[in-house]
Formats: sequence, C-alpha cells, structure tokens
Amino acid sequence: MSDEVLSAEAIRANLADLAGWSLSKVGTLHWERAFHDFNEAFGFMCQVALVAEKRDHHPNWSNVYNRVTIDLTTHDAGGITNRDLELARAINAILGE
Repeated sequence: MSDEVLSAEAIRANLADLAGWSLSKVGTLHWERAFHDFNEAFGFMCQVALVAEKRDHHPNWSNVYNRVTIDLTTHDAGGITNRDLELARAINAILGE
C-alpha cells in the first residue's frame, strides 16, 4: 500500500464506493453510526481493532454508548492515503457493506 497523500479528487472518486464515509472538514475519512446498544457497538470496535492491528494502521475513533465515530488519516504521510481507503473498505466489509 502506498503512503502517498491522495488528491481531493482521488479521495472523492473512491468515496463513491465507500458507503457511509465522507471527507471531513479537517481532512480525514469520516464515518459514524449508531448501533442497537453498547454491546453491539463495542463488539464492532473489537472486530475493527483486530483488522487495524494486522494492518498496523489504527483509526482515530470514539464510542459513546451505542455510537461509534471513526476518522482515518495516515499521520506519517500528513493526509489520506490508500492505507486509509483500504481500512475503510475493510471496516465496511465487517458490516457487510
């Protein structure tokens, strides 16, 4: 995977195939969802954590009760890279999207 920062146009083109993801005002790939309850939200986060650890690419995220918010960026590169897009796709795959 490349650590080259992607252009805004390239990011927008990829977002067309990434359900639920958007480009935030601060320049991250942004996603959020409300789950049925805390257990479902936390279970989802555990699944994402295993994928992120294998990829050595970890999300900025938060959880408040049943709501999970994720922001992806490649800190070392200073922006969104293919690593972020691939992790977003993996997260969507966990959800069956």
